[in-house]
Amino acid sequence: MNVQHLTCHCGAVELEVELASGLTGARRCNCSFCRRRGAVAVTAAPDGVRVVKGAENLTLYQWGTQTAEHYFCKTCGIYTHHRRRGDAGEYAVNLGALDGVDPSKHGPFPWFMGRDVPL
Repeated sequence: MNVQHLTCHCGAVELEVELASGLTGARRCNCSFCRRRGAVAVTAAPDGVRVVKGAENLTLYQWGTQTAEHYFCKTCGIYTHHRRRGDAGEYAVNLGALDGVDPSKHGPFPWFMGRDVPL
């Protein structure tokens, strides 16, 4: 597995993530929330997201069906990861928050049609 370190902007939250397929599969989503957030997400392996620092500093945002779980740092507001609505066993992480990864050096990123996933 491809293990990466992820941090929020202020450093209060740190994750260790196992990426299911490395950086391949990174994408944007056009659902009502993700298109506003604007982050590129990459798929984590099942059970591949571990909070190593700052669990108490993560805040959860949910709406609608309450299936998707979007996590953010309470201090700096950076989106770190989320549990996907279409597959509740799957997580994605913020490509831009992975240490040493510059999203401008990757892509272009395809779009996932999240707005078309049934509620």
